[in-house]
Amino acid sequence: MFEAVQRSDIFEDSKTFVDSVPRMDPDRIHERFQERRHDPAFDLRSFVYEHFEVPNASEDTEYDSEQTAESMAAHIRALWPRLVDHPDDEQAIEYGSLIGTPEPYITPGGRFRELYYWDSYFTAEGLAASDRFEDVENIVENFAWAVEEFGYVPNATREYQTTRTQPPLFAETVKILERERGTEAVVPYLDALDAEYEYWMSGREELAGAGTATRRVVDLGDAVLNRYWDESSGPRRESYDEDVELAERVPDRDRETLYRDIRAAAESGWDFSSRWCRDESMETIRTTELVPVDLNALLYGVERDLAGWHAHLGNDAASEAYVTAAQRRAEAIDQYCWDDEAGFYFDYSFVEGDRTTKWTLAATVPLYTGLASDEQAAAVADHLRDQFLSRGGLVTTLTESGEQWDAPNGWAPLHWFAVLGLERSGHDELAREIATRWVDHARTVYERTGRMVEKYDVTADGRLGGGGEYELQDGFGWTNGVTIAFQERYGLFEQH
Repeated sequence: MFEAVQRSDIFEDSKTFVDSVPRMDPDRIHERFQERRHDPAFDLRSFVYEHFEVPNASEDTEYDSEQTAESMAAHIRALWPRLVDHPDDEQAIEYGSLIGTPEPYITPGGRFRELYYWDSYFTAEGLAASDRFEDVENIVENFAWAVEEFGYVPNATREYQTTRTQPPLFAETVKILERERGTEAVVPYLDALDAEYEYWMSGREELAGAGTATRRVVDLGDAVLNRYWDESSGPRRESYDEDVELAERVPDRDRETLYRDIRAAAESGWDFSSRWCRDESMETIRTTELVPVDLNALLYGVERDLAGWHAHLGNDAASEAYVTAAQRRAEAIDQYCWDDEAGFYFDYSFVEGDRTTKWTLAATVPLYTGLASDEQAAAVADHLRDQFLSRGGLVTTLTESGEQWDAPNGWAPLHWFAVLGLERSGHDELAREIATRWVDHARTVYERTGRMVEKYDVTADGRLGGGGEYELQDGFGWTNGVTIAFQERYGLFEQH
């Protein structure tokens, strides 16, 4: 039944059906389907609507300002309560794909009706700028609960997204509480933070020498770095039709490898980008062959943070182990991901034994976590100014492939990494310029449409983003978060 629905034209968005809630025991629905499916008068669409509560996409995307907010900042603050969710429908949790959480959370908006891992960090920065620290604490509590429940923070609180995680930003979210309340605010979450790190490093004892990989760890011979992965190797349930159609276009590719590469890209959050492909087409996606520079820079930051927190508590052995791990990772990132001639960071293919040639904003994350040297940061800054900076901010890559994580799109989370990374490395003027262009672009769109959206075309004033597997979404959690945090950080509020 699932395959029949997902391969039909009942829903434009494949996510709709997997988010629908059975009106009765799923076994009974299956029995009815088997009984009726061969009837010449059987109508699959009618059957689905009879047996499932189907999400109303039009209701979920109604984030119009209704002329109630005087400014974009006021609009964002008014949106926070509308984006809060805390599912308490027992049938939806028992029969549907939604996973209940102990605390409320902020949804991104639109088709994204659940808690998303890396989205929530950028949202939390905006919540902090809006003095909503209770909401930040709820996000952290849900992360800690997820690690206890699953051993990691899932991609999102849906059963179909529990085979993968997302970029490790739990520690960054905890640091928001630390900024407000001191290091003691970290203590209740330290065990969970340790456990998440071990999840990323699990399998390292199974590595069999240079060029081998297990789960999320890669042996480079003189170092162990990380990659993105997914425990499942089938089509994504929420994008089933899209994945099967892609596989049908490349019949010579091993299906399990293809599907896992797609899923690993979804774990990265960059779903999808030419960054993960040998050329510019999804047919050549190879995510699991790559050591991503941003993932490893974030894990370097986690190691440094855990070293400091354990030292604060007097856990000297743990602290020293994390310091050593961070030093080894920093040396390996420099060796495998830094191109001295180009003056830029690139992902590394451990299968081909060479860096890729894809210029992307992933190169800003070593600046963000303090990994880059002054010389490296200066070189990256020059390329950002000369190649990536556009009218409305930074393009995600220098490639226009039609995928949403490529040019001409700009994304809030990558602007956060870039701006704070430049600021951390002393390039304050460029940091402020990028933040200002981003805020101005978002404001232009807001004043014209009343919308805060998921992504923008930053190459011209007031353009909305495009590309990807679904329509442009309103809401929008991380756009709201980064935009209002920039406004607060640089005094970019409207003058009235």
